[in-house]
Order: sequence, then structure tokens, then C-alpha cells
Amino acid sequence: MKRSRLRPLVSAILLTGFSSAAFAQLGTNLSVDLRSLALGNAVTADPPGVNAVHFNPAGLTKIQGLQTEQQIIVADFDIQREFTVPAGYNVFGYSDDPLVCNDGPEVNSDLCTDFKGPVSGDVEYVSLYVPILKKMVDLGKGVPMVAPTMGIAYNPPGSKATYATAVYAPLMAGFGAEDGNPGNFMGQQVALERITYLSPSVGYQVNDQLSIGGGIGMSYQAVAMKTDLRFPNELIGMLRMIDEVVCTPFKDNSDIITDILLLGMCNAQEGMNPFGKFGQMQLALEQSLSPSFNLGILWEPTEDFGFGLVYQSAAKMRLKGKYHIDNARAPQELINGLMSSPTGQILAAILGFPNYIPSSESGLVSMDFEYPAHIQAGIKYKIMPDLQINFDVGWSDFKAWDKFKFEFDRQISALKIAKLLSADVTDSSLALPLGFQSAWNFGIGMEYSVTDRLKLRAGYEPRGSAIPDNKRNTMVPINNAQLFGLGVGYQFDADTELDLSIGHLRSKDNIPANTSSLANQTGVNNLLLNPYAGLNVKTDTKVTILGLNYRTRW
Repeated sequence: MKRSRLRPLVSAILLTGFSSAAFAQLGTNLSVDLRSLALGNAVTADPPGVNAVHFNPAGLTKIQGLQTEQQIIVADFDIQREFTVPAGYNVFGYSDDPLVCNDGPEVNSDLCTDFKGPVSGDVEYVSLYVPILKKMVDLGKGVPMVAPTMGIAYNPPGSKATYATAVYAPLMAGFGAEDGNPGNFMGQQVALERITYLSPSVGYQVNDQLSIGGGIGMSYQAVAMKTDLRFPNELIGMLRMIDEVVCTPFKDNSDIITDILLLGMCNAQEGMNPFGKFGQMQLALEQSLSPSFNLGILWEPTEDFGFGLVYQSAAKMRLKGKYHIDNARAPQELINGLMSSPTGQILAAILGFPNYIPSSESGLVSMDFEYPAHIQAGIKYKIMPDLQINFDVGWSDFKAWDKFKFEFDRQISALKIAKLLSADVTDSSLALPLGFQSAWNFGIGMEYSVTDRLKLRAGYEPRGSAIPDNKRNTMVPINNAQLFGLGVGYQFDADTELDLSIGHLRSKDNIPANTSSLANQTGVNNLLLNPYAGLNVKTDTKVTILGLNYRTRW
């Protein structure tokens, strides 16, 4: 199995929104604060400097005078995806899928005679969506993702209030692969970003034991994708059978009678194939200002114990952007064949099919999107004078992603056909049932003071999946995950501190054939969502993050 260094019109749209949703969980708090990363993000009762604006703004009261922070975070994605053939594999009697079959054109058989071993779909490089350019940019093979962040806080002399703002990335992930990669049918390039560029916040010290805080986050949200399209479906398998068996005697030998009886389908110059490429789609949606707010409480009745609580509000958005689709020849020829026959025209009119499928389609697309609310509570306790334990429990409202609805500025030819299979599809809109589940998770961290200047940190955070088992897929290579963190902090003098941290997140998943309606389920009603129908899928994701935080008081 290969390892990577960092991977239909309707499927692509679904997966774009869906991957943003799932990666929101995968990437939560990975690129916000390095000290928190080293402690398994169990810092609600022990907020980290200026970045308390995110984890618990009540913790800003710990800051005296003027304090600035600069961080540099480097992330490396290692994602393996493997496809294998189960016993009895076929789609409407065909198994010669070139993705997993070695047979060439010289082998005249509908069933594959020589299956490949495990097929890997490597994710090969980092991709980012650049707002100014309105396009995705590849960073090149082996180049990791780099995210600088910064923050500033000020506590006026004698004041109980501390004011702060920070620039950070609650979510940033992007990756891609070269043409021909097996993973490209669920995203050749993907870029998912949520960047908080302004977060005015205030912490207020009520008394020696209690602080409260709040802040407003102003963020930029972007979702972008380029993906190949294919539909290994029983219905398209039947169309292939009609083309290869029924129509063979009438190819280049048809007349008005056969055109009427066979609906003109035999006039198509290229037949449909469930394993064929149906085209390619590019899509990008964004919102420049996505506001949210954080509220926090910090209670420290003794020097050895503290309790923290934070509520991070949902952010409701109306993402807007553009799409472009390149359609392959086979679906165009199918409609052309129907239009060449009087009975085919009548059938197309009854079913509401388009009169033709253009070689390309483009326009505007929008969707309502909600970044989920999150609540987290935690404690800190010094079990020894030099050893502190942190423990947090959190809940995210991923159930808000029960369904995504995309709205287009014009009728889409693919949707005109797809609406026959689902009540959630119209000529110009698509509502996609995702069925996400709200998820609980916890984190634990330890900090040991070796000396007054040197501190060692370790953390662990198991992350339960919000994705139901029947919705797992290769675009989002995560089910359950584990995050491990290590760090060291060193105080050079009374006003200068340095934190060095490393985090490692791993998630392995196994999706047996026919178990996920967003990856590999066969049948007639899965036309839109299963590019790997009937195949076994395995994923192995590793995310490694290394960073440095420089903190200065003035």
C-alpha cells in the first residue's frame, strides 16, 4: 500500500459540503493554540494567554499589562486510501472496472478475469483556496501547510477588564492529487478554511475567585473542490446492457421502425458505462464575514483547583460561489439518441429530461451552512505542587448537519434526470440528507514544572465521530480519531515565554462493500453518491502538527 504525504455533478457538491462538515470535526482546535494542543485541548479551566479568546475568554484576566503572541504552525497530512474487490463483486453483471481490473480491451468479457491487488489513492500535496485570486493553489509535493497566527491583549493598570483580539484558524485543511489518481472521484483537489481574522473580546474579574468573559469572532469561510465524476450504478449498468446487447444488431443499421421501438437509444455514438468517467466539476463557495460569539466563566476557589466553562455559538452562513461542469460524451450521446426518435422525445418530455446535455455548464450556486455550536467544561487540579492535571468534556451540535440544500441560479441537466430518483431534487436545487450526529469528546492534559522556568506537557484527546457508519466515505477519511500532544514551555525572563509543541492525530477506518450510501453502496437508488459502489474501502489518516509560540509582555 502506498503512503502519501498529505485527496456525480451532484456527488461533487455533496462531498464539498460534507467534507467541510467532517473536517470541521477532524480539524477542531488543531491550529488554534500550541500549548492547548500539547494538553489535549483540555484548557477550559486553564486558558492559554491571548488565545483564551477562543478557549475561554474569562481566562484573559490572567494577563497583566500588554501582551502579544506570535505562532507558526506547520501541518503535514499523511492519508492512505485503499480499494479492494470483495467476493461476488459486480454492478448489474459487470465487474470490468478499470479501477480494480487489469483486463485490457483485448479481453472480451463483461466479468473481470484479472483483478488488481489493493489499489491505493494517494493524496499528494497541499491545496489552499486563496480568496483574492478566487482559486485553489497547490503548494507542491512534500510542502507542508503553514499557518501563522497572532494575538494581542491589554489589561489597563488597576482595571478588572482585559481586552484582546487574535487571528487564528479554527479549521484549515487542503489536499490534492494528480490526474488519474483513483481517489479523484471523491475530490482531486479540496480546500476547506475557516479563518478568524478579528475577535474583539473582554475578560472581567468579578472577584479574586471568579472571572467572566465574552467575545465576537469575525471569520472567513471557504469551501472549494475539483473532482472527477462517475456513477457505478445498476441503472447505468442496464443502459450498458441495452447498448451492448440489444442495440448491437441495429448499430449503423437502424430505420424509423427501430428508432421508434428502441426510443432512439441505439443511435448514441457512445454507450453508457457504469465505470466510465462522466466528467469533471469545479466548485467554490465562500463568505467573507461569518460572525459568532464565545462566552466563558472561570472559577478558581483555591490555588490548586479551577473550573471553566465556555460556550461557542453557532455561525449561520449563506455561502455563495460558482460552479463549472465538464460533461463527458456518453451522457450527451444518450440524450442525443433519445432526441433522434419521436418516441424518445415523448419519453424525455414525460420524464422532464433535458433536450440536450451541453459539453460544459457553469453558473452560480449558494447554500445555507451552519458551523455548529460547541460547549465545553473542564477542571484543573494540582495533585502535587509541580504537577497539574486538566480534564475537559465537550459537546458539538453536529446534528445541525442533518441536511444540506444547494440552490443553483439555473436549471442543471444532471438534476433534471436525478429528480426522478429523489424527492429532495428539483431542476435547480438539491437537498442532501447527511444524518450527522451530535458528538461528545473529552481531553486530558498534564503539565509538570521541572523548574520555575521549564515546563513539560502531555495530552490525549479521543474524538468520537459525528459521521454515522452508513455515511462514511473516502473524501472524509475519518471515523473515530485519537489526538496525542507533547510540549515544552520555557520562560526566558519575567516577560518572555516560548512554547514548542507537537501533536499527532490518527484515524483508521474500514468501510466494507455496500455499507455506506456516500461511498460504496450498490443498487438502483444510489445514482448520485457512490463512485466506489461494491468495493471495500479502507482509510488511514495521520496529521502531524509542529509549532512554536512566542509570548511577550510589555
